[in-house]
Amino acid sequence: MGERADTAFKTTGSKWLLPVSEHTGFPLDQVNFLACQLFALVAAFWFRLYLTPSHANPLVRHAVATLLGIAFLIFCFGWYSVHILSVVVACYLILIKADINNVHKYSMATAMGYLTVCQMSRVFIFNYGILSTDFSGPLMIVTQKITTLAFQIHDGICKTSEQLTPEQKLLAVTERPSFMEYLSYNLNFLSVLVGPCSDYRDYIDFIEGRHVSRRLKQHSGRCNGQNGYNRTLDPSPLNAVCRKLLVCCGCMLFFLIVTRSLPIKYNVDPHFVNHASFLTRLTYAFFSIQAARPKFYFAWTLADAVNNAAGYGFSGIDENGKPSWELICNLNILGIETATSFKTFIDNWNIRTGIWLKTVCYERAPKHRLALTFLLSALWHGVYPGYYFTFITAIPITMAARAMRRSFRHYFLGSRGLKLGYDILTWTATQLAIGYTVMPFLLLAVESTLVYYRSMYFHMHIISILAAIALHRKHKPREPCATTETFSSPSSPCSAQCQPAHSNNNDKVD
Repeated sequence: MGERADTAFKTTGSKWLLPVSEHTGFPLDQVNFLACQLFALVAAFWFRLYLTPSHANPLVRHAVATLLGIAFLIFCFGWYSVHILSVVVACYLILIKADINNVHKYSMATAMGYLTVCQMSRVFIFNYGILSTDFSGPLMIVTQKITTLAFQIHDGICKTSEQLTPEQKLLAVTERPSFMEYLSYNLNFLSVLVGPCSDYRDYIDFIEGRHVSRRLKQHSGRCNGQNGYNRTLDPSPLNAVCRKLLVCCGCMLFFLIVTRSLPIKYNVDPHFVNHASFLTRLTYAFFSIQAARPKFYFAWTLADAVNNAAGYGFSGIDENGKPSWELICNLNILGIETATSFKTFIDNWNIRTGIWLKTVCYERAPKHRLALTFLLSALWHGVYPGYYFTFITAIPITMAARAMRRSFRHYFLGSRGLKLGYDILTWTATQLAIGYTVMPFLLLAVESTLVYYRSMYFHMHIISILAAIALHRKHKPREPCATTETFSSPSSPCSAQCQPAHSNNNDKVD
């Protein structure tokens, strides 16, 4: 967001809203994207109120959701939408024709391979000049859905219940979907542009009208007998949608007022790097990283609101006896901004992508699970060098953070004051680590990343990381409840906002 409208001529989608782009100064591709999401919000209310499962059969709901999704793709990306449609059709053919024992491998190779080829074009054809909302975004979401479903079908058909974890049993799919079901799951208008990726069984339950009753059954133990699953009236998502739209408005105002005045590129401006003091550079890096987040908050929260408006995303009854609509919540803003560890930060950022990485990689990799998961995350994001700087750097930082926590945290639990001081110190360290790690992700290019690393004395940061890991190896962890795996944090402070929906999100990375 925030580029001038002189990039409008590059837009591959509709130019109907070009006057709006020229008037507001926003690129046409972003105007098209926002228009589609706002239209999706209105269509979602209509879908829930007038196309309910009691009045329309599942085939009609699938067809309407799919046609609207395809229309959005064509409106935003024009003929480039063929890439997304092609990979969906190709992977469906794999799903029904390939050996069921290998269908998950073929689907992963096809979807990730096609995505990577398209991502490479962003670097070598467009030379870093690609639009900020190009077709690769929806292609990334489709890749998640294709591979998630392929693994869940493999679990449901090829494995016995003893071979599956409790979560895999719950999500396993025991029969191949029809073509319409497959198209609807991958291309529905609720999530086709920005996600999030949801589980196939949850989506089918939503289309067929079992979504709320199934979640109430799963959470009936927390309802104290007041909201049993035999209740016939579905809870309204209106309060949840309004709350999330208010968050979107706040994020948009923050972007317009603050983010545009703190451009990321200024961190590597030659004059700034050569003349500003280290403390000034560090301070600007900190605030520019903070200011870059609201545009992601806006997009993901709006997508969540669209799904909720359609009646999708119900996660059960919370501890207060009220309906919770956080099943496909993609972020926990409070958890992100108050994170006192790198692990906590990534647990609350892009949650659904983290669940996808856990589902298709971390739980299934025979060894080197952490490294392979970060590598898959980098490959999924694209082939810009900055992505690989970020994710490769994140591996030792995650290990160092875990080592420091195990070695020292127990010394600060004796009193509230010590614990508060420890939290402040670890919050500061976490924010600095995020500044070092995430900046290449935003700068993208090798040259810019190296300029930033030199200006921030990155070698000192690496030395401290290695020292922390070495220190931990010399001392056994004395905290008996410490986690043994980077991806299983039972104490992750995901707020009540998202915790009921993502109690299975103890193991994630992005």
